[in-house]
Amino acid sequence: MRRTFAVALSLFLAFMSMPAPAQEKLKVVATFSILADLVKNVGGERVALATLVGPNADAHVYSPTPADAKTLAEAGLVVTNGLGFEGWINRLVKASATKAKVAAASKGVKPRRAAGGHGHNHGHADSDPHAWQSVANAKIYVANIRDALSEADPAGRDAYAANAAAYLARLDALEAEVKSAVAKIPEDRRKVITTHDAFGYFGAAYGIAFVAPQGVSTEADVAAKDVARIIGQIRKQKIPAVFLENVSDPRLLKRISEESGVRIGGTLYSDALTEEKGEAPTYIDMIRHNLRELATALMS
Repeated sequence: MRRTFAVALSLFLAFMSMPAPAQEKLKVVATFSILADLVKNVGGERVALATLVGPNADAHVYSPTPADAKTLAEAGLVVTNGLGFEGWINRLVKASATKAKVAAASKGVKPRRAAGGHGHNHGHADSDPHAWQSVANAKIYVANIRDALSEADPAGRDAYAANAAAYLARLDALEAEVKSAVAKIPEDRRKVITTHDAFGYFGAAYGIAFVAPQGVSTEADVAAKDVARIIGQIRKQKIPAVFLENVSDPRLLKRISEESGVRIGGTLYSDALTEEKGEAPTYIDMIRHNLRELATALMS
């Protein structure tokens, strides 16, 4: 009897000393790299994150794969930008038959009208979807991501709230940094040419005029008259620099640079981050890199 009790006790103690099973992570899908970084900062260790459109890739022209449909089918949450940015996402969600909630990170953002009426032709023809280029809007994204994660994983609500609060504090500091740097650029030099109209929210928030021969989508074709108009505008307004983008064909701006005599200022990151060892592997790195490139070109 004593021996049986002793064996039972030892088995019980051994069971109690076993490590608790690891918390199963919430499977989250983000549509593109910038959004994925925001989700990563809020989700932390509680999420298993998959990104559909990776570093240096253009979500405007992305074609989903069968593997993407499988990824969505297994997800507990899908986070999109919204505002018509991912023209393919509704078809992919339907094809995947996912039961996951689809949350638009841009919910509550005041949409900016696309310059020249150029849009994505995905039901938001007049909306500019690049809202993350304003740090204030990125804060809205973070709050929406926090709420979506908390709804999908109620047990992690406190963790998501703490992570979001810490990251929002970093974004507050970033926004102050941007405003301070732009204030040092003479107002008459705050004019830039970029490949496509991806920086309208940044320009509206911080007082820099961005001109683009393409609309808000890299899918748009550029007519010769648009190129001529841009060159005329450069000469008339004395625009100091043109900038390339990591998701766009550089030949267009090189042509504009050659014909106008304005130098190329560098590469800006608009719709995608770089790989980990690149210049802009995170959202905060991206904003800081773009800010440095703009300040250097416009103040020299």
